[in-house]
Amino acid sequence: MEKKECFIMQTATLSPAGARQGITQNGLKLLALSLMLLDHIHYFFGFTGAIPLLFTWLGRLSAPLFLFCLVEGWAHTHSKKRYFLRIWLLGAAMGAVQYACILLPGLQRADGFFPQNAMLSTFTLILVMLWGVDFVRSRKFLRGLLLLAAPIAWPYFDIYLLAPLLGKHQGILGLLFYTVLPSTSVILDGSLYFILGGVLLYALRGRRGVQAGAWFGWTLLTEGGTVLLGIHLTGLPLSALFTMGYEWMSAFAALLFLAYNGARGGGGRLLGRFFYVFYPAHIYVLYALSCALYPILMR
Repeated sequence: MEKKECFIMQTATLSPAGARQGITQNGLKLLALSLMLLDHIHYFFGFTGAIPLLFTWLGRLSAPLFLFCLVEGWAHTHSKKRYFLRIWLLGAAMGAVQYACILLPGLQRADGFFPQNAMLSTFTLILVMLWGVDFVRSRKFLRGLLLLAAPIAWPYFDIYLLAPLLGKHQGILGLLFYTVLPSTSVILDGSLYFILGGVLLYALRGRRGVQAGAWFGWTLLTEGGTVLLGIHLTGLPLSALFTMGYEWMSAFAALLFLAYNGARGGGGRLLGRFFYVFYPAHIYVLYALSCALYPILMR
């Protein structure tokens, strides 16, 4: 009897993360960070020819994992405004650095390369659409539909209305589109398919198997289908699926979605802040190293 009571007491003290099998949300983020680091090592040092393509193949899993955690974070946050502002402001700051690199060739690597990592701006657009889904669910249809349409319509509004009106002052729009008003017309991190995939994950949240299956099918159909069409039109070999157009590999992140146990995991605010610091910090550190090593390695 005493042993049974002891077992019950030990079980009751387990945290939610420890009581459930699988990977916590913070565990998924740490995995995504590791895979992203491999991907960016290839991105910044691919010019050496010494970094295996496997690094960037594995890196295809990082963006959808972050996206999955973004959806979970949005669903659980106590303040959607603060959650949105953190990502929007950090994305805008990184966009300003990117725009400075475009305008100032002295900030570019000797071969003209500079970082074009704008995933946080892509996440900003996704959050706008998730907010739209929330409004639709609460029967505020007009506001919801406007937010759902805005990220898709914004580039066309820019090209066909704002750009002609501004004429020679279009550089102002460029700055805005890289910073506080992100536009898919300039963001290279994450396609429209990826953005719509985020909305799909949010709409299907709570049905994990359906959610994972939808992501897998959607990504193979869109990203994979686009590459296959390009191969057909250009006459490239099928091996281009693995050497050039490998975004379709992000479909396999669905397997890790299934491993999520629904718990946030340990680490608290400190680990949460670490995620926001690590993304820009590792990009600029790797970029600085690549700039320093490029003239030495390319002699």
